[in-house]
Amino acid sequence: MLWSIYSSNSASANETPSRKEILDERMSMYLQFQNEIVPWYYLGAVDQYERNIQAVRSDIPKRESVVAIQFSKEYWAGAFNPLKDDDSPFTIKYFGGLGQDGNGDGKANRDDDEDIMLTVANYLSQYGPNEEDFKIALWEYYQSEKVVNQIVTIAKLFKHYNTINLDTHVFPVPVRGYNYSYRGTWGANRGWGGRRIHEGTDIFAGYSTPVLSTSYGIIEVMGWNEFGGWRVGIRDNHNTYHYYAHLSYFNKKLEVGDIIKPGTLLGGVGSSGYGKEGTSGKFPPHLHYGMYKFNGRTEWAFDPYPSLVQWEKYSKRLNKNK
Repeated sequence: MLWSIYSSNSASANETPSRKEILDERMSMYLQFQNEIVPWYYLGAVDQYERNIQAVRSDIPKRESVVAIQFSKEYWAGAFNPLKDDDSPFTIKYFGGLGQDGNGDGKANRDDDEDIMLTVANYLSQYGPNEEDFKIALWEYYQSEKVVNQIVTIAKLFKHYNTINLDTHVFPVPVRGYNYSYRGTWGANRGWGGRRIHEGTDIFAGYSTPVLSTSYGIIEVMGWNEFGGWRVGIRDNHNTYHYYAHLSYFNKKLEVGDIIKPGTLLGGVGSSGYGKEGTSGKFPPHLHYGMYKFNGRTEWAFDPYPSLVQWEKYSKRLNKNK
């Protein structure tokens, strides 16, 4: 009987936490360390950005904890501190390090989530309470305008929806009531405008078939491109840029800077592009859907087809349950 009880408790303790439990724990940490100058969504945005780049960079170790943010030893303890693993708040401060004691144990531990979060909150607090202050603080730390823009995008999404659970995705055209077809066309040759490869998936459908946002995000680009025709570009909270091209029209209620959710109408399927503004009809109507990942240094295209297959299944389940 004792063995049975012990085995049951051990199994329970070793169970992998659910996604909801993980997100709840993160949110709890952000709320714990927000202050009158630094709101929780600023802390959450920095943490999410760091988690995003760790997922796609082999040169950055992945921090397996509630908080993904990690500091270099020099930054934490101070560049001239002879003790690179110093955890004394007194000597860290003396040598100009940023490490803080967030859990009250008298140590500033670079591997402790609470110490890390207090350190981030105190750093951001030095610059001021508004968005411009936040941008300056990010620039001073990351020295990259693109990184600043990505983190601010995440913060705006977290603030607008008052949650960090923004991972729902849907198929970019309606899965009911319209005919469409697609297959994996990643890497296929394209000739117009010079030899290049196809960086996306083509979804063929009739003219004006609704084009829907696949994700939460902020509209970064909306207008004409000689290759993509009338197109929309949206950046999400996972450092991913979603590209919708060859549209026949835009949703007139939308503009650059708008915050949108999955299923938002962006426009209609068309055949625009491959020429000066207004060119259309050089190919059958279809949506070109592309995905680009930003890793903190560069941005590159990756094959959206596997994601589209999953989102199509999810969208069909949603429609079936209505």
